Amino acid sequence: MKKIVLLLLAFVATSISAQEINWMSMSDALAAQKESPKKIFMDVYTNWCGPCKLLDKNTFHNADVVKYVNANFYAVKFNAEGNDEFEYKGHTFTNPGYKEGARGRNSQHIFANSLKISGYPSMIFFDEDSNMIFPVTGYYKPKELEIYLKIVGTDYYKKITSQDQFTEYQKTFKGTF
Repeated sequence: MKKIVLLLLAFVATSISAQEINWMSMSDALAAQKESPKKIFMDVYTNWCGPCKLLDKNTFHNADVVKYVNANFYAVKFNAEGNDEFEYKGHTFTNPGYKEGARGRNSQHIFANSLKISGYPSMIFFDEDSNMIFPVTGYYKPKELEIYLKIVGTDYYKKITSQDQFTEYQKTFKGTF
């Protein structure tokens, strides 16, 4: 009986850990794009942001979100106040004002600034050539984020050229999450 319980616990633990988004750095995602083109989904967060923590806990651990993001995107976890250094579109991005061990807010990373990030959490979609498609700012539950993941994942965003078209798409969208 103990062996069965232990096997069951091991299976559950494996299943839970398997429901993780395969997060990577921007450097790694850009390198992966060169080898095998795929869109990038970037979670832009800060350490002090409460809604960022909720998004991570409630949305990014949802099995449907995990499965869809892992299948369709390179997923990047990017601290908008961190000290990552990477090359993007011929420029090196850093955070020269970063203070190690700072409590609360820190200096905004130059890359977050270049993307005009002004609220957290923000999620940024990039195409297969690393060009920004659009940002989505705020806390979204899985069913609310699904429309954005799928409009980009299926390339349907390329057909939408106005707010009216997007509104119509929203009305007819049938989610599965």
